[in-house]
Amino acid sequence: MLAVCAALMLARPAAGESVGAPIVLLTLNGFDPVSYFLADGPRAGTGRFELTWGGRVWRFASSANREAFRDDPATYAPRLGGYDAAGILEGRLVDADPLVFAVIGDRLYLFRDAGRRARFLADPGLVGQAEAAWPGLRDQPDAASTTSR
Repeated sequence: MLAVCAALMLARPAAGESVGAPIVLLTLNGFDPVSYFLADGPRAGTGRFELTWGGRVWRFASSANREAFRDDPATYAPRLGGYDAAGILEGRLVDADPLVFAVIGDRLYLFRDAGRRARFLADPGLVGQAEAAWPGLRDQPDAASTTSR
């Protein structure tokens, strides 16, 4: 019991330390969104080439990729808010793995796993269905049980 109390005391913020500071997560876990469209992608971005767009922090592997994104972010940002496209079809916001992706119709889609990705690649009509379902889900508040982007 004494060890638990000591651990709790150590976990408290120090005097003058901010306790309400928000934690900003990197979009795509720090992967460069432009690199998904290049032959050697996706590639990890770096803090040296970073920008904020749409209330999110984006990282890039090069200044050229950052500029391309800045000029046309809607082209490079993942569709469906970066959520798993199959989850959108199910009516849920499901966290996606940024390394399980497909560029379909010149747009980036993310998936939770390879099986969900294969399903979309096998049936191109699913993309249109997910896009149609997205407006009804896009304004739902993020919940820890459905996503942890």
